[in-house]
Amino acid sequence: MDELVKKISGLGLPGILFVIATAASGGSVAAVVAMLSSLGGPLGLLGGLGLLGLVGVLGEYIAGFGIENVLKLIYTERSKTESVRFLLKEIQELPISDELKLKLKHHISPVVVTEPDQGPFPRTVEIVDDEPLT
Repeated sequence: MDELVKKISGLGLPGILFVIATAASGGSVAAVVAMLSSLGGPLGLLGGLGLLGLVGVLGEYIAGFGIENVLKLIYTERSKTESVRFLLKEIQELPISDELKLKLKHHISPVVVTEPDQGPFPRTVEIVDDEPLT
C-alpha cells in the first residue's frame, strides 16, 4: 500500500483526481477513459493507457481501505515535499464532500488556515470631550 501511495502522490493533482474518478466509477474502465487521456499528457490516450493496469489494483485498495484513508495517505506523502498551504487550497477545490475536505485538511494540518470572512467595514469612532456647561 505504501508503494502505491508514493506512486500516486508523485502524480500530484491528476493522481488525486484519478483516485476520485476510479472510486466514483467503482473501478469501471469506461468511466475512466476520459481521465486517462488527460493523464497521458502529450501522449494523450496512449500515455494514459499505461496507467490502465493501475485501475484494477487501485480499485482493490480503495475498496479495502476506503477513499478517505487512501486520500489521507496520499496527502501525507505529498506534504513531505509540497507546501501545506498549497495542498489545503487544492483540497478545497476537489470534487468531494465538504465533510471529507474538512477531514483531509485536519489530517495534513491540525490547525487549518482559513480565509478571513468579509465582515462589515471598520467603524469610525469620534471621541468628544464633554465640557460642563456653566
